[in-house]
Amino acid sequence: MWRRLRPRYPRPGRTGYRRWLPSLRQTLLLFTWGFLALVAVIGVAYARTAIPADLNAVAVQQDNVYYWADGTEMARVGPIDRQTMPLDRIPSSVQWAVLATENANFYNDHGVSPKGIARAVTKMATGGDAQGGSTITQQYVKNVYLNQDQTVSRKINEIFISIKLDDKVSKKQILEGYLNTSWFGRGAYGVQRAAKAYYGKDVSQLTTSQGAFLAALLKGAGMYDPSIGPANHRRAVARWNTVLDRMVEIGRLSAKERATYKVFPEPIAPAAPPGLAGQTGYLVDTARSYVSAHSGISDARFDLGGYQIFTTFEKPKVDALAASVKQQLSTLRPGTRPADRDVRVGAASVATDGRILALYGGPDYIKQGFDDANISVVPAGPAYAPFVYAAALRDGIVRERGAPRARVTPDTPYNGDNKVPVQTPEGPYWSRNGQIVRTANAGNRSWGMIPLRQAVADSVNGPIVQLGMDVGLDRVRRASIDAGLLPDSGFGEQIPDFSLGTSTPSPIRMAGAYATFAAAGTHTDPYSVLRVTRDGERIGLEQPRVTHPFTPKVASQVDGALRQAVGSGAAKSVAAAGPGLAGTPGTALGDRAGWFVGYDRTVASAVSVFRIDPASQEVRPLTGMAGEPGAKAAGAFPAAIWTRYMASIR
Repeated sequence: MWRRLRPRYPRPGRTGYRRWLPSLRQTLLLFTWGFLALVAVIGVAYARTAIPADLNAVAVQQDNVYYWADGTEMARVGPIDRQTMPLDRIPSSVQWAVLATENANFYNDHGVSPKGIARAVTKMATGGDAQGGSTITQQYVKNVYLNQDQTVSRKINEIFISIKLDDKVSKKQILEGYLNTSWFGRGAYGVQRAAKAYYGKDVSQLTTSQGAFLAALLKGAGMYDPSIGPANHRRAVARWNTVLDRMVEIGRLSAKERATYKVFPEPIAPAAPPGLAGQTGYLVDTARSYVSAHSGISDARFDLGGYQIFTTFEKPKVDALAASVKQQLSTLRPGTRPADRDVRVGAASVATDGRILALYGGPDYIKQGFDDANISVVPAGPAYAPFVYAAALRDGIVRERGAPRARVTPDTPYNGDNKVPVQTPEGPYWSRNGQIVRTANAGNRSWGMIPLRQAVADSVNGPIVQLGMDVGLDRVRRASIDAGLLPDSGFGEQIPDFSLGTSTPSPIRMAGAYATFAAAGTHTDPYSVLRVTRDGERIGLEQPRVTHPFTPKVASQVDGALRQAVGSGAAKSVAAAGPGLAGTPGTALGDRAGWFVGYDRTVASAVSVFRIDPASQEVRPLTGMAGEPGAKAAGAFPAAIWTRYMASIR
């Protein structure tokens, strides 16, 4: 018998390559033995896989600890927000909202989904993530027994443990465990704490509509928590509708009741964790966002705690910046002057090597959670002019169609008179209403022919507008991004006013971009975290990107104009902070914001002052602020904060 089963290979009676081609019988025999071997391997692996006796780290949470740049403790955030709730206390509508979107066949499957496993295997075979297709049981196993690693071995363990667990415990026990261990965002593990975090109530009090939203969060709270931003809100509403529709499809919600849920159940605002008062909360948020974007640590894993985050923030500078802002804000009279109401300040200090040394995000993180140091709705105004100047020095200008680009220097003369027609290579620039666009200097002053260096130093709008047109506004935009502004810094339409700072960069990015000039043309992306550790081991963290957008010569020429501004130009009021300073003020078009941005040899700082309408959240003019005529205070206010701060840290 064994002789008959033994393959005769190479095949006798055949010649050439046919001797090496297996027969149909041999091929079938090979596949049979291969299949039996695979079954045997799976059987052995299944037999050797046991349900772990201990839960994983989900059950053992620790604080995340943040440290100042000098190594002293800044804040502790934690512990994990979780409270176990019996299944009979969780409304059936909430249970079925979860099941409808995550595993509608939960009560009929055997812990795994063959179709889901096939999809996962396909992903593994094609080099994709070893995830997807998981049942509620598999997700529960991953949550409490395994880890979140996306590996083949973890997926196989998950499948085997899920099958065994399904045989050992009831479906209700598994569902109860899943609902009490799943991550819902806002630091909340389990549906009870999620109900508190998003609706301020016990899970037993949730409506069907609210339960559908919590179910939507299981796909990723970072994508569906509406408080994070407008894009998240749109995704949350769409996902909420999908969950309700799925409940109708599986017969757990009537079409009549579904028709009554037309208004999205808006969750409450996230509660600020204790211990984050003053500026600390803004610093912690900035550092956490940096870790999230530059490491492999997921938000869910980070919320489990146990990390030590060593930041770049220097406490003396943070305190000095907050004190300077507070002192200046105390000069306002919001009770008697309407123009002094709703005034906000955002400020940041960035070292020439990219370290974010200090922030001012608002009066108190507990009272105002939004970080004004990272706000991106405030126009830069003439503080944008150095980027126009740098673009011209680097890329040259074109004044005639088809002509080669011509080099400019700090001494290149430009017309500084008021109401000069703006020119293009084709002739005057015409607005959409059929009028020739003309320059408009502050105070309608005419300066005559002046060198570019002086135009920047004295904040003369006309030459800056014309220079931007001569360089090309696309090149101006590129130069400002190269210097350090983000590509999505609210760059508006490319019209002549573009060079007067219609873009809306954050104070952090403005400080980082000016630091490029202080660093001889080398730019380092701003960063807030030096290193992250856990259990004594360093966690991988991407290094900040370093580029060289401008030559040392170009950077020196921009620096010269900004130093002239402090010495005898538009920024001479800040000279009181000490020698060796460079910078420029800026009042945005329509008096919608005031800036001062400048630096010494080691650190650049940006201060923005603006008003936000609490109802519309729109930027309002600063006209009449501090009792000054027009928008005079828009320039003086941030300069005073900057001067006092820089004087205190030097």
